[in-house]
Amino acid sequence: MDLTGKRVVVTGAAGLVGSHLAADLAADNDVLAVDNLSKGTRDRVPDGVEFAEADVRDPDDVADVITADVDVVFHFAAYTDTNYGEPRQLFEENTEMTYNVLERMHEVGVDKLAFTSSSTVYGEAPMPTPEDYAPLEPISVYGASKLADEGLISTYANSYGIQSWVYRFANIVGPRQRGNVVPDFIEKLLDDPETLEILGDGRQEKSYLHVEECVDAMTHVVEHAGEHSSPSNRTESDDAADDYYVYNLGTRTTTSVNRIADIVADELGVDPDYEYTGGDRGWTGDVPKMRLSIEKLSALGWEPSQSSDEAVREAARVLVEELRAERE
Repeated sequence: MDLTGKRVVVTGAAGLVGSHLAADLAADNDVLAVDNLSKGTRDRVPDGVEFAEADVRDPDDVADVITADVDVVFHFAAYTDTNYGEPRQLFEENTEMTYNVLERMHEVGVDKLAFTSSSTVYGEAPMPTPEDYAPLEPISVYGASKLADEGLISTYANSYGIQSWVYRFANIVGPRQRGNVVPDFIEKLLDDPETLEILGDGRQEKSYLHVEECVDAMTHVVEHAGEHSSPSNRTESDDAADDYYVYNLGTRTTTSVNRIADIVADELGVDPDYEYTGGDRGWTGDVPKMRLSIEKLSALGWEPSQSSDEAVREAARVLVEELRAERE
């Protein structure tokens, strides 16, 4: 699909990935940014982008923003905290939002959807984990909600011809991010530069991708999927397969929590003592080690330009400036 001159709806557009994607697409498309501002803020939405304060949990709000003239929906609205305090709410409302979007798209004939899933759908899988790894056994309610969303999307792709691109993300980092390990470490060290509490044992190790590279990879997949590879989780003889693609998005390298702490401390110019809460993971449902295979993405002609460490450092450098400024 050529992402030029299109009417695009981005849900969750005041969040980290949604706001960067809306800014990227707005250069060549008519973009409607949608968010209920329960987590993101209005100033994250790029200047010059049309904005609708709407709640994707409400079918009436969804009907207002997804209309027959829309060419493609990028559905990012979700609870994204893998350690969210109300797991039933997270599961029910994440799947409710996706169902509302799909139902409305089918109702008005919008037939293209891009969706942000997560590496958490794999659970604790062998690394690097490819898209066709099975069985998928998430260990968090968040991962279970994303897997349920994928099931809904597959159903609408196969039953109603909604062309779907599903992204299984590594950990995404970048400007304006809050609630992730990088800004959390920065805030802790701004409060107390002498000591840093680290959840778990610090040996947790995952792949980190900068948000700008993430956006570039997402648009590349939409524009090129199907040219050089067959869809994931389908046979080439299945006609419906051409409506459903799954791609891992990440880097070929990983970064440990201890290494993130070192990078953040270095960017702040401090040398704290580390104190650990213990155990091999930060919380119940935390996958301690994760690295996705990106061979399928590479075959499509896209490679990350940064290592995982480089992505973390670039994000940390900007976030240090942001969070310091907020305290002035």
